[in-house]
This record gives sequence, C-alpha cells and structure tokens, in this order.
Amino acid sequence: MTGYGAASGHVGARRVSVEIRSVNHRFFNATIRLPNELSRWEGEVRETLRKKVSRGHVTLSARSESSDVASLSVDEAKFASYVELMRRLQARHGLGGSIDAAAILRFPDVMASAPEADDSNVAELVALVDEAVESLGASRAEEGRRLADFLLERLTVVEGALARVIARVPERLIAHRDRLRTAVKELTDGIVIDEQRLAVEIALLAERLDVEEEMSRFASHNLSFRKTLGSSGEPVGKRLGFLLQEMLREANTTGSKANDATILGDVVIIKEELERLREQVENLE
Repeated sequence: MTGYGAASGHVGARRVSVEIRSVNHRFFNATIRLPNELSRWEGEVRETLRKKVSRGHVTLSARSESSDVASLSVDEAKFASYVELMRRLQARHGLGGSIDAAAILRFPDVMASAPEADDSNVAELVALVDEAVESLGASRAEEGRRLADFLLERLTVVEGALARVIARVPERLIAHRDRLRTAVKELTDGIVIDEQRLAVEIALLAERLDVEEEMSRFASHNLSFRKTLGSSGEPVGKRLGFLLQEMLREANTTGSKANDATILGDVVIIKEELERLREQVENLE
C-alpha cells in the first residue's frame, strides 16, 4: 500500500527528520538511508519497521543537523582537494570568478560532526521512527478504506453472478432431462422406454451436474471475505489472498460441471472479478 509519514525531533545533540514512503509490494521490503552518524543503528531502525509494517516496499530516509556548532569540524584535506579540483576545472575551461567556499563546504564529507559515543540515543531515533510509522499508518489506512470499497464492489458483482448460477441450476437440470428423453426416443424409434431406467440415468446425470456444495462453500468464503475485510487492528491481506484461492477453486469446479452455456458465462464473469480482486489484495496489508 502507498503512504507517507514523517517525524522530527532530537537524537542527542542533533536535530533529525525522518520521512517514510511506501508503495505496493507483496512482501515487506525496506530501503533505509541514514546519515553517517546514525548509520550504526540501521539494524534497529529496520527491525522497528518490520514490526510495524507487514507488506509494502518501504523507503526510510533521515536528515541530521547538529544543534551544537562546536561539535562541527571541517576536513581540511578534503576541502583543499576540492579547491584544487575547482581551480583545475577553471583553468581547463577558461572559467573566471572566485571559488565559493560555502559551496565547497556542502560537498560530501567536507563537514563532519564529532562522533557521539552514547548509544542510548538509539532509543530517541527509534521513537522518531515509531512516530513516522504512525503517520504512515494513518495515510495507508485512508488508502485501505478506498481499496476496501473497491473490493466490496467487485465482490458484489461476484455474488450477483453466483445468484444467477444458483437460479439457473434447476432450469439446467430440467433442460438436460428433456434433451435426454428426446434423444432416447429418437434413438429407440418408437420402442417403449423403460421409465425406471431412464429415471436412474437422469438421477445420475443430476448428481454429476450438482454444484450445490460448491455454491455453499463459495457463499461461506464470501462471508469470510467480508468479515475479514471489515476487521481492524491486524493485517488482512494474506488471509484475503487465501480466501480468493479457495473461491477460484470453487469457480473452476463449477465451470467443469456446468455443461451449460448460461452458467459458463457467469463463471467467466466470476473468474474475471476474482482476478481483479487478487490484483488489489496483493497490495493490501
């Protein structure tokens, strides 16, 4: 699921801003970008994300600014090498003007802060990540509500097709019975038909074509799908994915037993809607 969350606060003497973005992904996958002075806590940050986010490609980035000017230092060797590089480029390309010291100070690794040895600051960083994750969760929850509405719309289409299948089943059996009687009369060419034997054949045909169990299980899966989608406080994506697999199995069995163009048409509609549901459920946490 997509979403965005942010938080800022102090980690030791530094002002830290944390941003988290997530996009759709079937599994949990995290990309973490921390400034050098916080990078030793990447493992703790990743674990915090893993506990709070079960699905999605999550990108966390943090910016750090020192609130203690005295702790900042300049790597003069790197500063000098950048100055020399700029002078060579000016000479080579005939560029005039002076070298901007402020611009060079913004180059990578020119300015650094004194390392902080107190690992107790990891709790402050984790607290900021937790706050950003809460903000991300609110954003994802809003998208989840919109996605739930879409899933319920598609499920309603499936249930409508199932209702038509259930209504068609007795009509289909009568039609098959009548065709069987007609075919037997044509083949026997006026010979007296053993009605008892014909009744047995019709009963066997009815048993082979019966989809009552499939329809009953499908209705149960639909009910579980709605209840699961309406639950809150826990991830539902994987369970919904499992229910869709079971629905597809019942749809395939119904189609194989159908032997009826009208029922097959509705089975195709059901399978199309199940595929739409599956595509979206893969993005749902």
